[in-house]
Amino acid sequence: MTPVLIIVAAIVILVIGYTTYGKWLAKEWGVDPSRTTPAIELEDGVDYVAAPPQVLMGHHFSSIAGAGPINGPIQASVFGWVPVFLWCVFGGIFFGGVHDYGSLFASIRHGGKSIGEVIGDSMGQRTKKLFIIFALLVLILVIASFVNVVAGTFFTGVDDAGNPLASGIVSEPNGNQTTSMISILFILLAICYGILTNKFGMKTGPATVIGIVGIVLAIIIGMNFGVAMGRTPWIIIIGIYIAIASLIPVWIMLQPRDYLSSFLLYAMMIVAVVGIIFSAFAGTAEFQIPAFTGWSTGLGPMFPTLFITVACGACSGFHSLVSTGTSSKQLSNEAHAKPIGYGSMLIESALACISLIAVGMVFNKYTAGEFGSPAAAFAGGIATMFGAETSAVYKTVYSLLTLAVSVFALTSLDTGTRLGRFMFSELFLNEGEASYKDAKGVRAILANPIFGTAFMVLVGCTLGGLSLSQIWGLFGAANQLLAGIALMAVAAWLGDIGKNNKMFFFPMAFMLVATITSLCITIIKKFQGLGAGTLEGPMWGHYFQLVFAIAMVILALILIKEGISKFSQQSKSKA
Repeated sequence: MTPVLIIVAAIVILVIGYTTYGKWLAKEWGVDPSRTTPAIELEDGVDYVAAPPQVLMGHHFSSIAGAGPINGPIQASVFGWVPVFLWCVFGGIFFGGVHDYGSLFASIRHGGKSIGEVIGDSMGQRTKKLFIIFALLVLILVIASFVNVVAGTFFTGVDDAGNPLASGIVSEPNGNQTTSMISILFILLAICYGILTNKFGMKTGPATVIGIVGIVLAIIIGMNFGVAMGRTPWIIIIGIYIAIASLIPVWIMLQPRDYLSSFLLYAMMIVAVVGIIFSAFAGTAEFQIPAFTGWSTGLGPMFPTLFITVACGACSGFHSLVSTGTSSKQLSNEAHAKPIGYGSMLIESALACISLIAVGMVFNKYTAGEFGSPAAAFAGGIATMFGAETSAVYKTVYSLLTLAVSVFALTSLDTGTRLGRFMFSELFLNEGEASYKDAKGVRAILANPIFGTAFMVLVGCTLGGLSLSQIWGLFGAANQLLAGIALMAVAAWLGDIGKNNKMFFFPMAFMLVATITSLCITIIKKFQGLGAGTLEGPMWGHYFQLVFAIAMVILALILIKEGISKFSQQSKSKA
């Protein structure tokens, strides 16, 4: 009954947190439903497009979720289920929720601009430029991580001799071939949905029904016909796709795709909860994770490793980029910021707890290395709740859950690349310049959306060819460090306008200390490994991690110094 108790406790605590702490935050910050939002005031039909709250909820939730709340908690499960559960639930309420909600609200009050603009407003243009560089480094890791995940769920594999299997359309597909076919059909379906609702004026309700029917048909087709292709060709195709998706208007792809994919995510969570209850009474699976395994594991010491590895399941800096990069440009009412910003984070914490339970059902196999990835362990764990591996229901559930993970990773890729395009342009624009058309000389070329998109995709996809283990630890540390700096930025702005910002200080300090500690550990280990010649895999990958970690620490320390100076000024002005 342990899994049932875990999910019930998580839901109850998260609901209480949303209804009490979330309400208090809105009151303290002065959220005003009567104010006109940037989506309406600055509507341009490309990036600023007001969306119905349920559609924006789908976009935001799908974008921030990605594969993070699945990969992170599963990798951290080696510490035991109790510490992971506590961090996901209470971290979500007091760290991640405050971070996401605060970032979204601050962006709304800054014309839908990025968190970099919020920093520029309160700490100056130099600090803004440094933050943008920092955020771009994180986005490169986001693209690399999720390209790796998606290519892994599409990759056909090799035969017994190690030779790549034939490419093309195949009947009787395996799980990855099914996933790739359904994902392609899903993209086409999203485009159709966008055209129906935005060009033909179809209401959200009827269009949603058509979309859900389309999803079912896509799944049926994918279960019978698949796409077979190697890993490298998939990385190239994914790169081309995210480049195009980041440049076209949000109503064509971003809004409809993320909205429709949210139904897969909700369905996945419902299936998981049903499986948890069913297995508890039917005895189809046994929860195998110990409550606590020790203060140190193969991953490293619990502090800071646990808080870095879980990542998106409790707090994620990437969420601040989504909140201030795309969601704030589509929000039609400030009152919607609480369910979309704070609520989505808490739902993601619930998903992280589901991931913890899922790996618990196959924990012995997972720690023995029988699953190729955390996503595979997630799908296998939930499928195990419904029956044996040889059963048809197991294979069906496994395929559908693998599809869901792939779809969510793609949504994060879409959004992450678009965010990179925004921030890359901001980096080369001077104060008062609205777009690359206002810039002069080389800056006009560098600020061009096409140049920024091409750069982010090329570098991200190249790094995506590394193993996930070489990317994820660095991504987790950089991502959480970004969260600490985003918390600092919103706290500084709230202090400037005379609002309560005290709820930011402890989460901010904790995330900054944890992540800088983690990066320093990575730097020391890389120097030791390179000196001893004991590191495995491509050497350029290890050198990249070393240089990247050093750059992140230096940038973070500079930004922290600016933040301390700002808070000191605010404290003196109040004295």
